[in-house]
Amino acid sequence: MISTRGRYALRVMLDIAVNEKDGLVPMKEVAGRQGLSLKYLEQILPALTKNGLLKGTQGKGGGYCLTRKPEEYKIGEILRLTERELAPVSCLAEGATECERRPECQTISFWEGLNNVINNYLDSKTLRDLM
Repeated sequence: MISTRGRYALRVMLDIAVNEKDGLVPMKEVAGRQGLSLKYLEQILPALTKNGLLKGTQGKGGGYCLTRKPEEYKIGEILRLTERELAPVSCLAEGATECERRPECQTISFWEGLNNVINNYLDSKTLRDLM
């Protein structure tokens, strides 16, 4: 399940993509338009800026803007950055130790298929698609 952190990050990125034509987008305005807590957004923004998805300026006239065109942001990229994990089962999580039952696991191919469907879908959609 995608957490509020991932859902809010996606909403923030989309709001900025739609509204940055006016220049930098103040986070207070994003919070107001999206009905989100500014304090919670302030916890999400560092990950987005540190990883180069957004560029921010503090102070009067400050705000945020995208670092790339909306069509260059895959939804999967945003969600993988903000979610701890997108794998449908723990044995497929990034960095997971291989399950001792894997050689005889009759369901692993099902879970791998679902994982591929999820990731392929998320990577096939961009911010531009949501705009």
